[in-house]
Amino acid sequence: MSLKEILLWVLLISGGGFAVLYTVLYGLHKHKSYAVRRGRIHSVQEARKGKAVLQRELQTLMHKLYTLCMRVPITSGYITSVRKRLAGQHAYDEYKLRLQTMKMILFIWGIFVCSGVVLLMMKPGIEFAILAVLCGVVINSLVIDVATSQMEKRLLSQMIELFANVRHHYHQHGMVEESISEAADLAEAEAGRHARLIHEALTDADPHEALERYYESAPNRFLKAFAGISYMVMEFGDRVEDGGSIYLKGLSSLAREIQLELLRRNKLDYLLKSLNVIALAPVFFTTPIERWARSSFPSMDEFYQGKLGYITKLTVYIVIILSYFLLQKLQQSDETGYRAGKGRRVWEQKLYRLPIIRNMVDSLIPRQHMTSYSQITRLLKESGAEVKLEWLYIRRIALFILGLVLSISTIFILHEAEKTHILHAPVQSGQMFGRLSPIEEKEALKQSEIDRKIIQTLNMKADSTYERAYAALEHYANGTATPEQLSRNTQRILQKLKDWNEEYIKWWEVLISIVAGYVAYQMPMLLLYLQRKMRYLDMKHEVYQFQTVISILRVMERMSVEEILEWLNRFSVIFKRPLQKCLLHYEHGPEAALDLLKEEAPLPEFQRLVDKLYLSLGKITIREAFDDLESQMTYYFEQRKQEYEKIIDSKAIWGRMIGFAPMYGLIFLYLVIPLIGMSFVQMDSYYEQIQKI
Repeated sequence: MSLKEILLWVLLISGGGFAVLYTVLYGLHKHKSYAVRRGRIHSVQEARKGKAVLQRELQTLMHKLYTLCMRVPITSGYITSVRKRLAGQHAYDEYKLRLQTMKMILFIWGIFVCSGVVLLMMKPGIEFAILAVLCGVVINSLVIDVATSQMEKRLLSQMIELFANVRHHYHQHGMVEESISEAADLAEAEAGRHARLIHEALTDADPHEALERYYESAPNRFLKAFAGISYMVMEFGDRVEDGGSIYLKGLSSLAREIQLELLRRNKLDYLLKSLNVIALAPVFFTTPIERWARSSFPSMDEFYQGKLGYITKLTVYIVIILSYFLLQKLQQSDETGYRAGKGRRVWEQKLYRLPIIRNMVDSLIPRQHMTSYSQITRLLKESGAEVKLEWLYIRRIALFILGLVLSISTIFILHEAEKTHILHAPVQSGQMFGRLSPIEEKEALKQSEIDRKIIQTLNMKADSTYERAYAALEHYANGTATPEQLSRNTQRILQKLKDWNEEYIKWWEVLISIVAGYVAYQMPMLLLYLQRKMRYLDMKHEVYQFQTVISILRVMERMSVEEILEWLNRFSVIFKRPLQKCLLHYEHGPEAALDLLKEEAPLPEFQRLVDKLYLSLGKITIREAFDDLESQMTYYFEQRKQEYEKIIDSKAIWGRMIGFAPMYGLIFLYLVIPLIGMSFVQMDSYYEQIQKI
């Protein structure tokens, strides 16, 4: 049985097993639904009831399939990873979370099976396995990201309506908890569920602890801010400031933030729509293009089956992978999802305990008095990476070794593939256009077999003389070839011998591997720089949220700087560590604690906020220190609107360039440029033949 048949059978059995499993689980409940549906088709109401019963049965099947797959070690880890991506949108709703998880997994598996069938029909073998894995990873990430983004946008849209209902009911009776409870009954599914959770936390015996638990599961910063503002107003009471309620002003500020976020996401999705599919599509066209080119231009066999063809195809695949992941980065929300105290890597810590690894890492780490040491430590702090300097260098060393090994292995495989091609490739007839007839193709393969036997007779030595090769070929031909044919075939065999012996790893290829390893070595640093840039946007978002909180707290009576810091610590994510240090040192001196806070958080906007708190320690009141807060919030909001527009425009330009890069690479690198190159080679050959006439 050939490799193609084996892979086809494996794929068919996998798809068939999946279909049979689903059918069997469906058949277990079919007899129950049949009796219900049979007598209810006479009225629309009964038909709807039957549809509802069928839907419940399908949901029951999904949950049974979820339980069955969770018992299998291979699938349980994958299901858990998908479940984590959806957990924030279905907080405390285990039934719906399991249902949505299985729906998404079945959809991903269905697309993967269809893609696998298409790839297997094009070309089986090692290349099929690599492409199948690539498509599986891309499809899984793409489907989950798209579904998660749609759920997030749907929740944001529902939150705007929720806040409007809270405002309406708050105007009626002026009670926060009752307004949230009544608004939750009118809200849609996702927003209503979170509103009920917030109401339960606010009415809990220990609301502070209940809110801390909710903050851990809240899917976005707007819900956390809404819960915190509601709790503050419940605890301190509402105030009328500039002719309006501070609670309603806080809701208006949050609603305006959500509207800005929705507009940004919708515009970005519209501009980058379908680019992921366009970037992935060349995977399915490499083999058809290769087949067309080889059937129309026989001389292209030399390119596609040679080392240069493999390098070009590998380059196209690398461009596809890089383009896809860059598009994923462009389409992500600007929030990094950073959480203080998380993100540690255990494997680096375990490796650092080994004496050999520890000595190697300690020799590479810069000394504390060096400038590079302070630069790296500052980068780790500003990027929010919860990793020690020693662990960072272990990661860099591991990536260097991985990049070096992979590049050397790739070069070795390419040399072996070229050796195989030299020995087994059909002898080219010099035909430029059209397709070889079956007789000509058979003759070319026969001539290649003769060349291979002669080369083996010469012991694969590059220093074989013309006379020895001519004699071996003449002996093998046994008088059936003319001297001109023997001379031409001898020159071809000697050229093959020379090419075969030149296929070894050269010094410049080792240098390329070292450069590839060095690039991999620098990747963690580049990611830290990118993370710092993205985290800068998160820091500005959090400062704006702090301003919203302070706008409520500053009008409260008997409010102190320490209490404001405690409230900011409850809301904070990125600034949590600096605020905690500040609170710990506050008793030893407020001024020194605030100075430490400014050192730990170098963002200018946050430092200006800390300066106002510094003035509030005794010189002026908190209300006087933040008297210009409303104008600052308006300015920052307009500034962020302008920044968002610039970011969206730049992302749209880069997205179009990156999205179409794989298609351009496939057409030009894999078809147009090889055709032009082979045309010049054929023209030189024809020109030499014309000169000999």
